[in-house]
Amino acid sequence: MFRNRLQKVHRHLARQATRQGIDCFRLYDHDLPEFPFLIEVYEGRLYVAEYKRRHQLNEEAHEAWVGECEGIMSEVTGVPREAIFRKLRQRKESRLGQYQKLDEARKEFTVAEGGLSFIVNLSDYLDTGLFLDHRVTRGLVRELSAGKRVLNLFSYTGSFSVYAVAGGATQVVSVDLSKTYLQWASRNVTLNFPGDLAHTAVHADVLAYLKDQPAESYDLIVLDPPTFSNSKRMDDFLDIQRDHAGLINDCLRLLRAGGILFFSTNFTKFRLDADAIVSARIKDLTKATTPFDFAGRLNRYCFRIDK
Repeated sequence: MFRNRLQKVHRHLARQATRQGIDCFRLYDHDLPEFPFLIEVYEGRLYVAEYKRRHQLNEEAHEAWVGECEGIMSEVTGVPREAIFRKLRQRKESRLGQYQKLDEARKEFTVAEGGLSFIVNLSDYLDTGLFLDHRVTRGLVRELSAGKRVLNLFSYTGSFSVYAVAGGATQVVSVDLSKTYLQWASRNVTLNFPGDLAHTAVHADVLAYLKDQPAESYDLIVLDPPTFSNSKRMDDFLDIQRDHAGLINDCLRLLRAGGILFFSTNFTKFRLDADAIVSARIKDLTKATTPFDFAGRLNRYCFRIDK
C-alpha cells in the first residue's frame, strides 16, 4: 500500500518538479494514516520526519518496520539509504520546532531554488533551514523588491531576505530572536552575494522591535511568525490568533504609503480579523501561493496587506 502510494505521487510530483526546474520538493505528507511520514526531496537526499504516534510495536519491531519503509522510499525515489535523514516529530500547528537542536553532525550542503543557493541541514535540527511551502511567496517578494527597503520578521534562515536582495532591494533587514539562525541567514546572503552591504541581521524580539522603529521606515515587510512563542528572551508571549491584528498594525505603521505586507501563518484554525486591521486592502493569497507539491495538503494561510 505504501509502495503504491509513493510510486504514484513520486511519478506525478517528480515530473512537475523537473518541468519547473525544481530540485527540492515535498513528496509525501501522511497521505496514508498507517504510514505517518513527511518526506521531502533535497537534490538527491530525502528528509523523512516520522510523526509521533501511539503504536503497539516495541522499539526493535518499530525500527524494523521503519527500516522496511525506508527501503521502499529508497527503491521508489532512487535515493540511497545512506542519503535518507530521519527525524521524529510531534504534529504541531507551529514552527517552534525550528529552534530545536537535535544533533551536532553538521551535515550541511547547498541546494538551488529560483537560481539562488541555500544552506540546508538535514541532520542537526527538526526543520531543514528552507521552508518549501513558501517557494511561490519568495518569488513574489523578489518581483516586488527592486529599489525597496525590506524588513523580514521572524526571519529564520533568511530565505526571504536572499530573494529580496536578488530582486534589487536597497536595504534588507532580517530580525530574529535566534543568533544561530541569524548567522545562517547572513551565510545564505553571502553565499549568493559576496560582499553585499544591503543586508543587516538584527538579534531582537520582534514584538519589541516593531514598537521601537520609526514610522514609515520600509516599503515591503514579510511577517511569518510562529503560532505560539513563549521564549524567555521575549518580553511577552505570542499567540498568533489573539495577537495577529495588533502585530499586523504595528507592521503597517512601519510601512510607507503604498507599502506591502506579506503575512502568513500555519495555524490551521486561523481566522483573520480584517475589521481590526487598518489597511487599504487585504487579499488572501493562500491558493495563489500554494506550490504544486502542497496542493490539497497545505496547512498555512498567506495574505497580502496593502497600506
